[in-house]
Amino acid sequence: MSQAEFDAYVDEYDAQHAQSVRLSGEDPDFFAEYKAKEAARVAAAAGLAPRRIMDFGAGRGNCIAHLQNAFPEAALTALDVSARSLTHCAARAVRPLETVCYDGQTLPFADGSFDLIFTACVFHHIPSEDHIRLLREIRRALAPQGRFVLFEHNPWNPLTRHAVATCPFDVNAVLISAPEMRRRFRAAGFGDVSLRYTLFFPAMLAPLRPLERGLGWLPLGAQYCLVAR
Repeated sequence: MSQAEFDAYVDEYDAQHAQSVRLSGEDPDFFAEYKAKEAARVAAAAGLAPRRIMDFGAGRGNCIAHLQNAFPEAALTALDVSARSLTHCAARAVRPLETVCYDGQTLPFADGSFDLIFTACVFHHIPSEDHIRLLREIRRALAPQGRFVLFEHNPWNPLTRHAVATCPFDVNAVLISAPEMRRRFRAAGFGDVSLRYTLFFPAMLAPLRPLERGLGWLPLGAQYCLVAR
């Protein structure tokens, strides 16, 4: 989607998102908090205390407050191609943050600027021919010991496919399998790329969610998480 298309969906985004995930029994905030907490777990496991974090494709800021709560000592930068979307990020923040509107081509940051770069369900909106180039840009902006944490929809999960097919702002989305996304990471120069599938159980089966960490190898989760350095 272009900047203009994203701008056009800003005001209806929350309602459309909530409708698309209704079969899960959860609201969009549940998924945003889940991802931020997982990013914090990744950082802790790596012995990383990020001082500067980028939310790549921050949109309306669904994850902003959760990232700030998960990383209370870090400065957060919200990056997006949609200027209108970014106006909502400050309103959702729990403390001041930087918002940056970019051209969708080159990240306007110096090499090694961020200790952690986070992105949630963004790449399926980006033309596939641009993925490796943008991944190289992300790698360039990442500090040598930093981590890049990506969440994407799993096209092998039928409920995920239904949610995407019925969501108006996903009309042009092209889902990417986890193995293919990992291949693109490696083509962009990332090493040590780990993969875990996430979000297996809907709200009605919430008591089973403690089992999810042990199921990360099973390619049936609603989403997947790639972590690279």
